[in-house]
Amino acid sequence: MKSRSKTDVSFDTVAEMFRKAGLGDAKAVEPLGAGEFNTVLAVTTEDGKRYALKVAPSDESRVLTYERDMMRAEVYWYSVMRGRTDIPVPDVLYSDFSREILPADWFVMSLIEGVHPGAEKGEDAERLAERLAVMAASMHKVRGDAFGYVQGKRFGCWHDAVRSMTEDLIADGKRKGVRSRRGEKLLAYIDKYADVLNEAECRMVNYDIWMPNIIVSQENGEKKYWWIDPERCFFGDRMADFVCLEFFKPFREKTLSFAAYNRVADAPVSATRGEEIRWAVMTAYMGLLQEVEKHYRYTPLMFGWWRNVVSSALVYRAGFKALKGGK
Repeated sequence: MKSRSKTDVSFDTVAEMFRKAGLGDAKAVEPLGAGEFNTVLAVTTEDGKRYALKVAPSDESRVLTYERDMMRAEVYWYSVMRGRTDIPVPDVLYSDFSREILPADWFVMSLIEGVHPGAEKGEDAERLAERLAVMAASMHKVRGDAFGYVQGKRFGCWHDAVRSMTEDLIADGKRKGVRSRRGEKLLAYIDKYADVLNEAECRMVNYDIWMPNIIVSQENGEKKYWWIDPERCFFGDRMADFVCLEFFKPFREKTLSFAAYNRVADAPVSATRGEEIRWAVMTAYMGLLQEVEKHYRYTPLMFGWWRNVVSSALVYRAGFKALKGGK
């Protein structure tokens, strides 16, 4: 999708990058994927091999606070997923944060040939929802020693971390001349429910479980589900991932995800009021993220702007509705 954050990369620059990476001479370059933040290209070399090249934004005025140095974090999370979960991920073959060739971080990884879920006729939506919940449970088994983004500030408790994350987004909005009254309302709820939020254990959280981040390939007649783009991961409350699972469903109606998740998780989800509150905070946080993000990524003439307007309003409403009920 078109986005103002993406870095323009010429063929000659790609060729230079691949020579530096020792991966051969670039022969063909084409856009890859539906990402809205980084530039992602499919590169074919003279020997017929295909790779995925990912280039971060070069203009820091067009990134949110938590997105700074996010490509370094993505390479880190790929290594975590590869070494500590059973989720297939691409191999990172070369990364460069020197900014010598162009003023942006970049890396090259193996290109997974496949389709995104939902692209195949007859695909079972319920089975897909279950699979995503199982993949989330695998990630949640990875524990951290401090809450927050690895590329940012870290905290000893979840309340302090999510409060700081929210304050950063509100400040990001102010840098664009936008005051978020709903973000300020969320801050008040975060403080109101501080003791509930601090019940959260420090786990790996993806918070970006959308179909464009899953690739389905065929291997010996069987489907294989790959996870890509773990750049928005953080150490935090695993309830955050239930925002994306069965998106737009109220927390207590995510029964399909709960059942699949609890079959493999090291700690079950019981749909308690405390868990619902923690989910609701991160649902409203998603609303704030989408509200502020559009000012950095899009213009009012772009589809992404209006998609964020609608989605932000819906998830804010769902989160605040659940938070209003009290403990």
